[in-house]
Formats: sequence, C-alpha cells, structure tokens
Amino acid sequence: MCLSIPGKLVEITAELDKIFRIGKVDFEGITKEVNLSMVPEAKIGDYILVHVGAAISIIDEEEAKKTFDILKQMDEMEDLDLGP
Repeated sequence: MCLSIPGKLVEITAELDKIFRIGKVDFEGITKEVNLSMVPEAKIGDYILVHVGAAISIIDEEEAKKTFDILKQMDEMEDLDLGP
C-alpha cells in the first residue's frame, strides 16, 4: 500500500531554478527535506502531500489536520517512514 503524508512547507532549502527545489516540511514536529519538483507552485506555509520524499500535491490545512488526526487515532505517527 502506498501512503502519502501531509506536511507544512516551512522553508526552501535549495533552489536550482523555479522547478528544481528542495524544502523543509514539518510533519507535526518531525521535519524532513522534501523534493518540491512536482509542485513548483508550492510556497512556504502551504500544506503538501509527500510520498517517498517527494511532494506530490498541495492540499488545504483542514484536510491535512484531518489526516493527522486519523493517523494519531491509528497510533501510526511514530512508525512513519517519510523518506530521505
């Protein structure tokens, strides 16, 4: 099963051009660097879905929080592998 996890983009850490960017994403206290190439329009403060270390879409904050609540209820947050 494939799973994408929502996180909040908090910083752009590398930018080769407008498309090839890397950013720091906060997953409710867990921060990881994520490839932003598939969401070139993402900006700091946006919530994005991340799959295997790459952002795949932008979502709204309410949807991100609902997903985190469900993961917490399932007690899955500690076992997540969010990629590199």
